[in-house]
Amino acid sequence: MPPDTSALLLTLPIATPAAVAAGCAATGWRPATAWAGLLSPAAILACAAALATDVPGHGPRSAYGGLLRADALAVWILLGVGAVGALACAAAPAYLAAERADGHADEGSAQRFGALVHLFLAAMALATLTANLGVLWVAVEATTIVTAFLVGHRRTRAGVEAAWKYVVICSAGIALAFLGTVLVYYAARHAGISEAKALDWPTLLAHADRLDQRTVRLGTALALLGFGAKAGLVPLHAWLPDAHSQAPAPVSALMSGVLLAVAFTAVLRYKLIADAALGPHFARSMLLWTALITLALATALLLGQRDYKRLLAYSSMEHMSLIALAAAVGSRLALSALLLHMAGHGLAKGVAFCSSGHILHLTRTTRIGRVRGLLARAPALGGTFGLAVLALLALPPFSLFASELAIARAGFASPLGWATTVALALVLASFAAITARTARMLLGPRPADAAAAPERAGFAVWVPLAGGLAACAALGVTIHPLNELLTAAAQIGGH
Repeated sequence: MPPDTSALLLTLPIATPAAVAAGCAATGWRPATAWAGLLSPAAILACAAALATDVPGHGPRSAYGGLLRADALAVWILLGVGAVGALACAAAPAYLAAERADGHADEGSAQRFGALVHLFLAAMALATLTANLGVLWVAVEATTIVTAFLVGHRRTRAGVEAAWKYVVICSAGIALAFLGTVLVYYAARHAGISEAKALDWPTLLAHADRLDQRTVRLGTALALLGFGAKAGLVPLHAWLPDAHSQAPAPVSALMSGVLLAVAFTAVLRYKLIADAALGPHFARSMLLWTALITLALATALLLGQRDYKRLLAYSSMEHMSLIALAAAVGSRLALSALLLHMAGHGLAKGVAFCSSGHILHLTRTTRIGRVRGLLARAPALGGTFGLAVLALLALPPFSLFASELAIARAGFASPLGWATTVALALVLASFAAITARTARMLLGPRPADAAAAPERAGFAVWVPLAGGLAACAALGVTIHPLNELLTAAAQIGGH
């Protein structure tokens, strides 16, 4: 691939969302033109698909002196950003129309929403494609700033409180990640690496044996805690249920579906450097205990949950803990399962959150106990929400079934079989909690105060949701078109 083409493919996923955001800020996001927002995720998907056909066979592509770099891992995550971004942007017009009908949105708020969503996509694309750990930190911090305004989009008291909580906790985490980045830079400079390359992670990986181990150990620990906060892992996880429950449904889909995965990709980058400099045991121990504690906490909170949007948020913590467990195992099978789990979770959670937004507009409540007979009242909406929950419960044919099975296989094939056993027991408890609560919402007769005839979901509502479910099921049936990319991505960090 010519250098000019590489630069174009690495620039468009960042530049196109930024340009669309500028257009939304200038002209608004009216119902007649809101579908133009699909240009942004479409550009990301197209560039990721082009890179996916080239990178596995020809190696990473870079541009701008190595500042942007697309290896197989980055391309895999970029595909997820594009796919879930397309789902969220396609679901947004119907959601905003319902918000306007309910009196919760006007022209100005829709304009801000459109601009901020695409800036959010641009920041995630930059975090995915940059090879510089300093730029990575800036991009992740940018996602915090942009999404803080989106979490408080409705300007309710609960929304503003959730936005402030999100800013405070994530800023604390990002501050820790900044200190970790500074320490890694210090270790690199004292190892003789030039100033221009001291935060270039491929260079750090190549010269990891020259880095001071004590400095790298402390820097890695701080980075894992800081970026782990953005990934929804303990101890800085408390923002996640409030932010996900108060944000607009398409934003919750993006935050849970891809922001958590992008943040965990930063964790993987630091883990690679730590494994090369310190051996695998240090990062493995941190990730293992973080995963088990996060999973135990998420399970306990799921068992007592009464709000369906918060239920989905705690489910995100559960799935991120499984991803962290797979990273701790560290084999190529575990890394392949981890990446497949990221993709399947992003699609399924995107559908679940977008469905929950329409359920809120239909029922006027997020309380599980006040939602009954959803399948009888709105069959298409209840069906998509139910199928999304089944996907999150890792039932076939959805891809989470294959990924969780592979994580279990990899765990039992490693010295972490005991941890895998504990994790599976907690996952079963979470399965029971989610099943019991969503069954109450979906099953039963139509409520007495509901319309006599079933309420039909419009084309703009159910088509994006059906597309997300179809993609998640397709990944569960076959990975063949993406097999080479997945294998190459797993080889980057697997052993």
